[in-house]
Amino acid sequence: MTTITRPSILPKSNDACWCGSGRKFKRCHKASANAIVVTEPSVLPGIVSPRRPVPSTIVAPDYVANGGKPKKTNVSIVKTPETIANMRLAGRAVAQVLKELGQYVQVGATTDEIDARAHELYIAKGGYPSCVGYGVPNYIKSVCTSVNEVICHGIPDSRPLRDGDIVNVDATIFLNGVHGDSSVMFGVGNVDEASQQLIRVTKECMELGIDAVKPGRAINVIGQAIEAHASRYGYGVVRAFVGHGIGEVFHMAPNVPHYFDRNARLVMQPGMTFTIEPMITMSGSTDYDLWDDDWTAVTEDLSRTAQWEHTILVTDTGCEILTLA
Repeated sequence: MTTITRPSILPKSNDACWCGSGRKFKRCHKASANAIVVTEPSVLPGIVSPRRPVPSTIVAPDYVANGGKPKKTNVSIVKTPETIANMRLAGRAVAQVLKELGQYVQVGATTDEIDARAHELYIAKGGYPSCVGYGVPNYIKSVCTSVNEVICHGIPDSRPLRDGDIVNVDATIFLNGVHGDSSVMFGVGNVDEASQQLIRVTKECMELGIDAVKPGRAINVIGQAIEAHASRYGYGVVRAFVGHGIGEVFHMAPNVPHYFDRNARLVMQPGMTFTIEPMITMSGSTDYDLWDDDWTAVTEDLSRTAQWEHTILVTDTGCEILTLA
C-alpha cells in the first residue's frame, strides 16, 4: 500500500490541495485533520471458498428457493407484538454471534475463517445465515467482511488480516421467521490513531442517529444527526447505501438515509423496525466503485471507511435497540 501523508505546512484555501487531486484545498482535504490519501488498494480479491451447506432442519427465508429474490413484498412496516417479540430473539442472537466473532479477528486470520465460524454459530442457534443465497448474483457467505477501503458487502475470502487493518463484520440471522441485522467494527493489531478516530466517530454517528428516533418525527432527522457529526471531522457520509426496514423481509421499506434528505419525510410510528448503519469515509469523499463480483463496494479514492449497525424498534416514547447481546 502506498500512502501520501499531509505536509506539515498546509496550502492556502484556494491553492491546489497537497494530495494531487487538482482540486482547491478548501474543496478537498481542508476539513480533514487526519487525512491520508491512499494511491494503491490495500485490499484485493482473494480466493472465495464454496458455499457452505445449511442443514435441512433449519428454516430458510423464501428467497433461497426463489433465486435470491424475496417472494414476500407486501409486508406492513408496523410490526405486530408477536413479530416484535421474535425480532428481539433474532436481534439478541445476532449480537451474540458478533460478540463471539471478535476473538477471531486477529492478525493472520482470513476473513473466510471468520465466516466459517459465523456459519457454525448461526446453525448452533437454530438460525439461517440470512446472506447465504440472497440477491442476484447470490451472495454465498454468512457474513460480510469489509476491510479498510471496502465500504460494505465485502465477501470473505483467503486474504489474511494484516496488522493495522480495520474491518467491519456485518451479520444477519433468520430466526423464528424474522431477520436480526447488526455490524461491528474491529481493529486488527496496532491500528493508527486516524483509523481509531474514524471507528470511534462512526459509532458516535450511529448512536446519535439512534438518539434521534422518536415517534412523530420525520425519518430524515436520523441522517441529519449523523451527517452533522461526521462533518465536524471532515468525514463523508456514503449516500449510495442506506438503512432499511427489516423483519419478515430482509430489506424492505422504509429506507433510512444517513445524510439529511429533505424528501425522506416518512413519519416514524411505534412498531416500525429498521436498521441504522452509517458508512463514514475518512477522506470526505462519498464516491465508490464496485468490484466485478457485483457486491464489494470500495471508496473511489481508496480511503478508509467504517460502519456500525443496529436494528431499531420505534416505541411510544423513543426507541429500543434490538441487537444487543
